[in-house]
Amino acid sequence: MVVRFTTTSESDTGERARLAARGVTVGYGDRTVIRDLDAVIPPGAVTTIIGPNGCGKSTLLRTLSRLLRPSRGTVVLDGQDIAGLRTRDVARRMGLLPQSPVAPEGLTVADLVARGRHPHQSWLRQWSSDDAAVVERALAMTGVLDLADRPVDALSGGQRQRVWISMTLAQGTDLLLLDEPTTYLDLAHAVDVLDLVDDLHEAGRTVVMVLHDLNLAARYSDNLVVMREGSVLAQGHPREVVTEELLREAFGLRARVIDDPVGDRPLVVPVGRTHVVTDRYP
Repeated sequence: MVVRFTTTSESDTGERARLAARGVTVGYGDRTVIRDLDAVIPPGAVTTIIGPNGCGKSTLLRTLSRLLRPSRGTVVLDGQDIAGLRTRDVARRMGLLPQSPVAPEGLTVADLVARGRHPHQSWLRQWSSDDAAVVERALAMTGVLDLADRPVDALSGGQRQRVWISMTLAQGTDLLLLDEPTTYLDLAHAVDVLDLVDDLHEAGRTVVMVLHDLNLAARYSDNLVVMREGSVLAQGHPREVVTEELLREAFGLRARVIDDPVGDRPLVVPVGRTHVVTDRYP
């Protein structure tokens, strides 16, 4: 049985989206990954894109950030077609942390974060004390100011993620796109990074993430975009979107959805083939 879910439109949010995909089709070469997709990123919220492997989550994020150009449809940033904006202007409005970024060998934390100021540099405006102050604030916000002189490649995974987020913050944008920011991190460090993301949101930033962990996505998000096979299956608040029916439809997952005992969000409890009380969960 096909389960139908209602997605959120711009009119439903009551205010104009910060970022939106409208009828977007995009792929790689002859392979189409996303077809006729609509998605809305509401302002002032944490939006997380979830879905099974290969469904197009990172492709959607790359398309929203203008790293990929759709063959059909448009991406709208603050009411403007992003394709018509200058790259520098996009970088001044939107910060992107790609999946598994790599810094040049030996580059220090301070030097990496300073690269976030490049969109603000020109022949007429060179590096200034204001730029240095922005970099210092970004390092302090992410708790890595004491690591400023350390090489990036000498840091732990959690520290590196904080440094990369610092570089994104140094761009001075209030819209952040993070592609799997918890990749390769253990649970404690993943929670640490997502707590930082929550702090940035509380400070007024709109955040868009791709995550694999359903429970972390539900815990840290105001808005979920659930994808399957290159399209949006559902979009909305985790309490409205995360249901047992959706988990079966999107992931092929048998699960129970219960109240999170330490939060106000749903908690996904997978039902496998073993270690299950079968008369309780047939």
